[in-house]
Amino acid sequence: MLSYSRALAKPLVALLLVSVALPLPAQQRARRAPVATSTVPTQAAAPITVDTRPWLFADSDIPPDINWHFGALPSGLRYAVRRNAVPPGQVAVRVRIDAGSLYETDAEQGFAHLIEHLSFRGSKYVPDGEAKRVWQRFGATFGSDSNASTTPTQTVYKLDLPGATDVKLDESLKIFSGMMAAPAITDAGLAAERPAVLAEQREAPGPQVRYGDALRQTFFAGQPLASRSPIGTIKTLEAANPASVQAFHDKWYRPSRAVVIISGDIDPDVAARLVVKNFGGWQGKGANPADPDFGTPQTGDPIAKTIAEPSLPPIVATAVLRPWKYQSDTIVFNQKRMVDQLAMRLINRRLETRARAGGSFLQASVNLDDVSRSANGTFTNVIPIGDDWEAALKDVRAVIADAMATPPTQGEIDRELAEFDAAMKNDVDTARVEAGAKQADDMVSALDIRETVAGPQTSYDILKQARTKGMFTPAAMVESTNRLFKGDANRALVNTRTPDEGAAAKLAAAMKADVSKLAGKRTQQAAVDFSRVPKLGQPGKTVAQARVGDPPMEQVTFANGVRALIYPNASETGRVYLRVRFGRGYQALPSDRPTPAWAGDTALIASGIGSLNQSDLDQLTTGRRMGLDFDIGDDAFLFGAQTTPGDYADNLTLMAAKLAAPRWDKAPVARARAAMLAGYAGLSSSPDGVLARDLEGLLRDGDPRWGVPTLEQIEKLDAASFKKLWQPLLATGPIEVDIFGDVKGDEAIAAVAKSFGALKARRADDPRSPTVRFPAHVAQPVLRTHDGDDNQAAAVIAWPTGGGSADHAEQRRLDVLAAVFNDRLFDRLRSVAGASYSPSAQSQWPVGQPGGGRLIAIGKVAPDKVPLFFQLSRQIASELVTTPVSEDELRRTIVPMLQYMARASSGNQFWLLQTSGGTFDPKRIEASQSLVSDFTTITPALLQATAAKYLKPEKDWTMAVVPKKAAAAK
Repeated sequence: MLSYSRALAKPLVALLLVSVALPLPAQQRARRAPVATSTVPTQAAAPITVDTRPWLFADSDIPPDINWHFGALPSGLRYAVRRNAVPPGQVAVRVRIDAGSLYETDAEQGFAHLIEHLSFRGSKYVPDGEAKRVWQRFGATFGSDSNASTTPTQTVYKLDLPGATDVKLDESLKIFSGMMAAPAITDAGLAAERPAVLAEQREAPGPQVRYGDALRQTFFAGQPLASRSPIGTIKTLEAANPASVQAFHDKWYRPSRAVVIISGDIDPDVAARLVVKNFGGWQGKGANPADPDFGTPQTGDPIAKTIAEPSLPPIVATAVLRPWKYQSDTIVFNQKRMVDQLAMRLINRRLETRARAGGSFLQASVNLDDVSRSANGTFTNVIPIGDDWEAALKDVRAVIADAMATPPTQGEIDRELAEFDAAMKNDVDTARVEAGAKQADDMVSALDIRETVAGPQTSYDILKQARTKGMFTPAAMVESTNRLFKGDANRALVNTRTPDEGAAAKLAAAMKADVSKLAGKRTQQAAVDFSRVPKLGQPGKTVAQARVGDPPMEQVTFANGVRALIYPNASETGRVYLRVRFGRGYQALPSDRPTPAWAGDTALIASGIGSLNQSDLDQLTTGRRMGLDFDIGDDAFLFGAQTTPGDYADNLTLMAAKLAAPRWDKAPVARARAAMLAGYAGLSSSPDGVLARDLEGLLRDGDPRWGVPTLEQIEKLDAASFKKLWQPLLATGPIEVDIFGDVKGDEAIAAVAKSFGALKARRADDPRSPTVRFPAHVAQPVLRTHDGDDNQAAAVIAWPTGGGSADHAEQRRLDVLAAVFNDRLFDRLRSVAGASYSPSAQSQWPVGQPGGGRLIAIGKVAPDKVPLFFQLSRQIASELVTTPVSEDELRRTIVPMLQYMARASSGNQFWLLQTSGGTFDPKRIEASQSLVSDFTTITPALLQATAAKYLKPEKDWTMAVVPKKAAAAK
């Protein structure tokens, strides 16, 4: 990928200078032509000869991506590096180890994941517990910029290094090399990390974990994957000792199983040299073991199993399994897979059509997947409406059977091909703004499934060649469907709300039942074009226009009162971000009674426009990159989309038509009701569920505009009450249209004039609801209970702050204060006490409300650790009030925040989020001008004063979610 200059606004250009006082990068050398081998001097005893042939493509006829530079060391370690300046200054590093939970013995379950934890805690070049601080000083945010993951087949270490220089990358790779070759596997390290891993296991949602375990045990019976969850077992984790964990490490952590991947804003020759320098001396211990045998799906009679999880909706999952086999990643292989994927898309569209029409199932889908190199499978998932899962399964099977028996029309195929084509062409058009981190992650995924990576143009060419060869025909779709729904093993699992001894027999019968008479007549979607979109009137006239902000944006006012904020910036080629703010959002909703506003996210857009239902709109936008997302903000309702220069004008037309001529279909409302009912029991099944249900309402002193509706309110939802609420909300209040991206200013103004500018003048909205209230201090935590596992609880503490757009400096001081709080809480509750895996603290300041903000900390802990959470949280709050933070701690907090902004501000979406709403509230644009200074002027004394202002013990509010048994015992 070629490097290019990007448009950066003046306020943030200085970030890379003020945020990190590290040596400047060495002068980059000109790229040289690829050679078969090169010799690189290293810290090892002698220079290392590197084989620079593209090893990833050794067994493929797909043209290698010339932007990737490859290398293989004599030790077996391989690397893939490339230049990518998205975002500027960042280098994404991934170190992949070809070993995961499937490489463990029975006694080693969880060791691959445990080593991941230990490696990040301390290693050859990093003292115990210092890794997080090292990355912070580099400007990386721990947990997002630096992290790791373990799957059944791999362990991946991740770093997105901001403000990267040769020196910083060199030091980072040195640290990674020490983590791979010599992690600190000690008694002290195990004593510290084992509780954190057990906390991670404990905090996982029990019902979902048990269902996932049952699914794996059913589908992969007789194979290691059936019992190999990466988290391990309590028994094996408690039995782990330095010797046993070290033995697993020495066996599988070796250069021949490691790949270093780098994609970022650095000379690839420099990156390759640094990889060799830091990893060249690493040697494996002992003989290189063969890969374990992952087994194959066992043939025989179909297996039907059941599980009863009352907090989950009824779910039927089926699998048709075949052995996973290595396939050379060739052009023909990919083209045949495209045919298979298109066959799946045809079935999924038919299933969705039936679900929208109010069929027996709420949702159903089929997909094709290679699972952990253990099986190739065709999988089906069905969520019924209500509890009649048998009828829903039969109806889904009928759709599949019909697809196996009767070819689709060429028109149906061409529609799906148009979607394929549009998506892949969009990838080509936006290739130069593809993020380096994504490219690194794509390389990791390709290595895991033993495939290559192809550039967007190469992938698009492969599709076009398949079309030229006539591979996408009705006959090909039938052949693919029949092949994909046949295999060596058939498995099925059903979850029921209550135990049912006969469920397995019913499932087996439903899998074999004759469904030939249930398919029904296929729905034929009529052609739709923009002539059917409701007319909006004559283009509006502009009455005012001014340039505002830096980066410079155009603020335009139309005669009907609509305002627009337009930022033409082609730095993200082929991308246009749209946001439409209308009405008053939560301020327009009544605060004295519940409403069906909660159903808007699911049903409002799906209800259609004018005479066009949801399926018509899908047809209208086939082959185009258009969207119509909906959300409710503090002071506005929101439409949003990411679109293209060729599509954004029509996208705006659809958005405007939704306001001018909304359709009120009953089916989407009924589906929204059914979906909420299906998942409602899950809101009581865990601390997370209870927090999702109750916390937002409690933090606003019981205001009914927030939180989840009661079961009674959900059951009462109907199309009439839904329309009664939303019809006036769509028709009233101000409108602002934001267009940021690859557009021309005059064309964007004309597009708004033809769409929102053509609307009739809006009616004034009703008086706004009262200001949001924060709850009063409580002497004892507000108590809620859950129905889930007895070892799960959650604790919350919050302090009231503020809101609005005027005091942006105060808002940012609170962001820093919360980050310091979060860091200390993590250290004490997880790293030291091992009581919680992912405690967090953050400042939530509503820009669109004059109040209602809070600094909040949440920890998921064991029930007996709830008091410890409150003790540590109040201790941290008191310290922040009484003692200034050190300069090092302040720097380790602010530098990653500045680095994040330096990266994010190179994109148009960043500025959209910062300034949206600014045409009616100029303070938001003003706030975007002081992003750097608001952070860089924060001192330890100023942060201490902020803590003293807000972290008052007499103002805090607390909540605990505990198991019902624990509450009853008290």
